[in-house]
Amino acid sequence: MASIFSHAIVALATGKVIKPKANMKFFACCILCAVFPDADVVAFKVGIPYEHVFGHRGFSHSVLFAALLGLIMSLLFCKNSSTQFLLYWFVLFLCTISHAILDAMTNGGLGVAFFAPFDNARYFFGFRPIQVSPIGIASFFSERGWRVIKSELLWIWAPAIVVIILSSIFSRRNKG
Repeated sequence: MASIFSHAIVALATGKVIKPKANMKFFACCILCAVFPDADVVAFKVGIPYEHVFGHRGFSHSVLFAALLGLIMSLLFCKNSSTQFLLYWFVLFLCTISHAILDAMTNGGLGVAFFAPFDNARYFFGFRPIQVSPIGIASFFSERGWRVIKSELLWIWAPAIVVIILSSIFSRRNKG
């Protein structure tokens, strides 16, 4: 998996591109949707094996889960018109599915169950430049964790920051 920090920056970049002038509540929802799929690590504590449909990188990393979480968050936090609601849902869906996409670009684990619960097959992308992040805080602050940070700075943070900057420039240009 990519680190929680990298999932958050991708969500922020996604939100900034689509709704550059949104409020902090919107961006908080984006980040929550992007990091929430890793709540499935609880499965390890309750004896659910990694490869199970509800194991790590299983259902909570699927397209269906992303659609459902986006819908639930939109119902809870978007009180605007139906057009705004659909836009809100779309952004939150993208933020949630970005988690699985990043995880499918890592060099470790069993892959991502994009189509769970209908198909529990696990997938990776052919291009996997991101070092898989260790699970747990103590493991993250280690030599391996440093390799992960360097990898994520190059493959996730640098592009996300460029997107955020460009989005800010274009939204200011369109304002005036």
